[in-house]
Amino acid sequence: MDEKLDIVNDEDIVTGQEMRSTVHQLGLQHRGVHVFLFTADGKMLVQKRSADRAASPSALDCSVSEHVKAGESYLDAAMRGMKEEMGVDGIEIKPLVKFRMNYGVNDNEISVLYEGVVDPGKVRFDPVEIAEINYYSLDELQTMIEDNNVKFCGWFVELLNWYLKKPTQMSFIF
Repeated sequence: MDEKLDIVNDEDIVTGQEMRSTVHQLGLQHRGVHVFLFTADGKMLVQKRSADRAASPSALDCSVSEHVKAGESYLDAAMRGMKEEMGVDGIEIKPLVKFRMNYGVNDNEISVLYEGVVDPGKVRFDPVEIAEINYYSLDELQTMIEDNNVKFCGWFVELLNWYLKKPTQMSFIF
């Protein structure tokens, strides 16, 4: 889907706007959000991206990963992403870290990672973008990454590494 995104400099100040396709074609720095949603017993909601996704098809990803649309705040994008991708709203989330990272060829973002608690009974994921969801403990995810038998989105591995206080390629802004 083509949508208008804000172009930002290294200080996260908007310098212009372009369509998503142009942003990724030219490698312009833009904004994104991720949300780690946990159950009350500490398991993370993890999505498996659908096979027809342009970036990281069929790979395991954060609970929610979303571009920030032009004029939208990070928090509003996270709330929209939870509604669009997981069918949940009204979840209180808190920002954990703001960072700069290269997500792939010509995909340069400044992003914010949020965290919240979700009731699995209320989740209704989008079957167009998401093949399936599962809930994993952090130990299970760490083992899956180490065993290298499951495909993960590169950004999800970096975010998990940061969350687990391991080395990461993220550049921190706050």
